[in-house]
Amino acid sequence: MVHVLLIDDDADLGAMLTDVFAREGIRLTAVEDGKIGLDTATEGSFSLILLDIMLPGMDGLQVLKQLRQSGIETPVLMLTARGDDVDRVVGLELGADDYLPKPFYPRELIARVKALLRRSKGADSAKVIETIRFAGFELDTVNAVANCDGEKLTLTPTEFEVLRQLVTHHGQLVTKESLSNHVLGRQLGPFDRSLDVHISNVRKKLPAHPDRIQTVRGRGYRVMEPEILES
Repeated sequence: MVHVLLIDDDADLGAMLTDVFAREGIRLTAVEDGKIGLDTATEGSFSLILLDIMLPGMDGLQVLKQLRQSGIETPVLMLTARGDDVDRVVGLELGADDYLPKPFYPRELIARVKALLRRSKGADSAKVIETIRFAGFELDTVNAVANCDGEKLTLTPTEFEVLRQLVTHHGQLVTKESLSNHVLGRQLGPFDRSLDVHISNVRKKLPAHPDRIQTVRGRGYRVMEPEILES
């Protein structure tokens, strides 16, 4: 059974989501304190973490930072107050996979959770093992393992899927709209910087030539061979 951890100090929300998730066959564990939530996430095995920003004990951004620093790459969906754009960007930069503003409809949350689970590690064990190579990247698409110039990259599930989409297209432009639909499972809003932050995070993790992932202003992104960039 899929097991989701909710770290949110709203007890009523936790009780409601426990029932909603149970109807979807998903087990939910609710924790109302940031520090306890961090300990629970570190000690347990969860398919996904729902993380509020404003928490007693330790705020959500600190929880997220410590999770990623400790090497835990469990998908994280941030729950943010509507209009808190700065917190959303900071959360994505710290390694969150997506965010959902409060208040939200339970069905929208379920849809976001299922989209994240589909692209998380091992989500599709029926796929034939495939390795994709281009521009110094080597991606194992089943085990969600990525290497660049022979070095293993530590990526979140969303970062891996962004990179997979780009590498698969072998230098062709991938539009922001296509990436958002395939990776985030939703249409990209006019002021949504999620993809930009995910791309920036991947670039920072490359051992060399971060510019091999190019931004085509106003359109999207593409991956180019390093030797082409140098010529």
